[in-house]
Order: sequence, then structure tokens, then C-alpha cells
Amino acid sequence: MRQYIRHPADIPIELVPAEDAGARSRLLDAGIGGLALRSRRAFAPARVVTVRIAWVQPPFSATARVAWCRSCKGGYELGLAFIDSDDAFRARMVEQVCHIEHYRRRQLRTGGREMTADEAAREWIECRAARFPAAWTGS
Repeated sequence: MRQYIRHPADIPIELVPAEDAGARSRLLDAGIGGLALRSRRAFAPARVVTVRIAWVQPPFSATARVAWCRSCKGGYELGLAFIDSDDAFRARMVEQVCHIEHYRRRQLRTGGREMTADEAAREWIECRAARFPAAWTGS
């Protein structure tokens, strides 16, 4: 069963339709992980897209296939399935960084607590890492 990591809404993410997926589109494995996110735009299931997160350094870019798309308030919720297992692994690492930054921002917004990135990472890992979806193993 595929697990989808929900991308934090306050961290920018870009989806670009991939016009030429080439041979990579044939590598889809039902066990490779995915990402769930909100979009202002609908994408048809099976559409191949490039996922970009420029906020992290180096910027993350990977190819994924739209697994599902549902209408929701203010836009759409999408499930993306990574086509390549290496991209799925890299996405999981990038998403941890995004979730740590989201945690840091929320601490500032809700409690006025300023934290360094390292402090936020230590707290997030201690309190939330165990609940973060496990690495995708293809099963």
C-alpha cells in the first residue's frame, strides 16, 4: 500500500506538466511512495508532472504521476506517485526538512517562540519523527 506524505501548505511547491515523460514513465512501481498536496489547479490522474521545491538547497526536482485528484475548498488535493525509487527516497528527505521548517514557523506564529533551524530540527525529530511515514520499500 502506498503512503503519501502530506506536504506543508506554507512551503512553496511547484507542479509542472511533463510533456515528454519518455521511458521513465514505464518505471512506475505501485510500491514507490508518494506525496499529497493542495493545488489551485486540477491534474488528471495518470498525468506525469515535474515536482519542484525550490525552497530547499539544493532545489528538489523529480518526476511523478498523478495518482488521484479531488476537489476541495479552495482548489484540489492531489496524490502524486513518484516514478523512480531514488526520487521517492529523496522526496522523503526533503519533506522532513519542509516539515521541520513548518514546525519552526508554527512555533513562532502560535507561541511567539523563535527557534533556529537546528533547534527546530532537534525538537521535531524528538517529538514527531517516529510518526513520519517510514521509508518506502516497494511493498
